[in-house]
Amino acid sequence: MSLPLYDTVCFIGIGHIGSSLARAIRVHKLANRLVAVESSPAARETALELGVVDEIFADPALAVPQADLVVVSTPVGAIEAVGRAIAPHLKKGATVTDVGSVKMAVVRDLGPSIPDGVHFIPGHPIAGTEHSGPASGLADLFKGRWQILTPLPGTDQQALDSLTALWSAVGSNVELMEPQHHDRVLAITSHLPHLIAYTIVGTATDLETTLQQEVIKFSASGFRDFTRIAASDPVMWRDIFLNNREAVLEVIQRFTEDLTQLQRAIRWGEGEALEQKFATTRAVRRAIIDAKQA
Repeated sequence: MSLPLYDTVCFIGIGHIGSSLARAIRVHKLANRLVAVESSPAARETALELGVVDEIFADPALAVPQADLVVVSTPVGAIEAVGRAIAPHLKKGATVTDVGSVKMAVVRDLGPSIPDGVHFIPGHPIAGTEHSGPASGLADLFKGRWQILTPLPGTDQQALDSLTALWSAVGSNVELMEPQHHDRVLAITSHLPHLIAYTIVGTATDLETTLQQEVIKFSASGFRDFTRIAASDPVMWRDIFLNNREAVLEVIQRFTEDLTQLQRAIRWGEGEALEQKFATTRAVRRAIIDAKQA
């Protein structure tokens, strides 16, 4: 496809993922203009000062009508209200996508607002850091990472091809997946690890003061990794857990059963069972490294 892929791209929300994608689009010259809608005055000011977008507005009516591609990059819990706000202003032939970590909820809450003649293609970039805000954006954030698109039946092929080309151009490996399957996969690869991290760090904060201070002072790499994950945006993760509750509860149950088995092995001194489990999980780690997803 010839560049630019889009004339104008509009971001609804210009936080970590939105600003990263905006920077990547600018670097790779994938659009002529970048605009955004952002409710926070401080974020609007920062995004303009850093040149993340060309124009930024508080009112979607001023930004959305220009856009050939609208990227909704708000927490999943806000996406229904976003849909109602942007729907009257979407131009015919435009594509609407998102970057949320839960896809069935996006289909449920955003899909009904998309008018006829506008293409709706939910998506999820599996990338990011624990940082937030427009200043945290990284133009190379998506390089070598997976971008999952969950197009619905009847999706316009040209619109899908253009969006796929955009994500490929910023360095992503694009995979198509059904929304429900996406949510089950991410429940185990992303949502459960975050829940465990929040729990472990929460346990540390409940320790008596002296022990808590020593935990912080002598943190080994494992605990530091958990604190990094647990530093992620609390609003975003609240919405993820509430909007993917069935899949998350299912994997929590399975995790609890596996944890009980390990607890029993430790209690009864079953070293062989522990070693076998650890060898299996070590192989998974090596497979992740081989897949260049470490």
